[in-house]
Amino acid sequence: MTEAADAGNDSFATSEAMRSSWLPVARSSEVAPGPLARTVCGVDLVVFRGADGTPTALPDRCSHRNAPLSGGEVADGCLACPYHGWSFDGGGRCVEVPSSGPGATVPPKAHLDAHHCVDRYGLVWVSIDEPRTEIPPAPYDDDPAFRRINTPVEVWESASTRMIDNFMDISHFPWVHTGTFGSAAERIVAPIEVGDLPDSFVGYAYDVTADNSTGGATTSGEDTDTVHRFMSTGFVLPFTVRSTIRYDSGLEHVIYLLMAPIDDERSYFTFIVWRRDDFATPADEIIEFDLAIGAEDKAMLERIPGPLPLGNAGVVSVQSDRPSVEWKRRFVEFLGAGAGTRAAP
Repeated sequence: MTEAADAGNDSFATSEAMRSSWLPVARSSEVAPGPLARTVCGVDLVVFRGADGTPTALPDRCSHRNAPLSGGEVADGCLACPYHGWSFDGGGRCVEVPSSGPGATVPPKAHLDAHHCVDRYGLVWVSIDEPRTEIPPAPYDDDPAFRRINTPVEVWESASTRMIDNFMDISHFPWVHTGTFGSAAERIVAPIEVGDLPDSFVGYAYDVTADNSTGGATTSGEDTDTVHRFMSTGFVLPFTVRSTIRYDSGLEHVIYLLMAPIDDERSYFTFIVWRRDDFATPADEIIEFDLAIGAEDKAMLERIPGPLPLGNAGVVSVQSDRPSVEWKRRFVEFLGAGAGTRAAP
């Protein structure tokens, strides 16, 4: 563990490591053509689609008088500032200064540096600096036996570090998820062994009996009061958790829980479902139960202030916390491999 973490410095959002990570900021359908304002790692961005339809992310400030470009309009793949009409293409190049007239030379300093931005899995991902992580692999996306269901990108008043700690944990099930599946969950957690999972994830496998009487039947495909789930939960740094669920019927339900820090205490959150079934049940009915589970997590997490302590002080862990403790250990190393924390521009 780094000295900064031991000293109680739990800040992470503006670190070099986070600025060099791929982070999901919007559904692809939201950026059509844009503009859309987003704040990632403390940096204000505007996201829109260039002339070829590719998403781009620029600083949300015009180089002229610093007005927010997200208040402007996109036409023919160029974003016009709402203040004086200066226009920028998908690469950040200023292509028009209306007050100077047609054919006038654009000042070299007018151009903006574009951030890294791609479409993947129905989401727009951004890396503020040169990315040194990969977008988490999802082989299901290329498997015709699975369908993908995207969900809205929400703002949670919770640190991404708190959120992933929660999503790696199963001991809260019978306490937090009483309105969905948790009432049938065991309170005693069997010893957990953390190890490598497929597709570069790290985590653990387990099976659980879940309540199926309060809306879960649509998701599980089984009309019983309880249902048996074979599951695994794992992470990929920095903030992706995958939960795989297989039912006795053979139905598979894979969830990617995705977080992106706005700052140290707020986050974007969305989840993607890949599902192997007969495609008969409408997507909105499939995810209704998962959305209810997420709402229970959100209600609890938003009651806990500040980021998760990254050092050895401030929290106590037991054997059921091994998965989240392993994530935290690796995350601290991940932060340490960067150049530290810096103020957002």
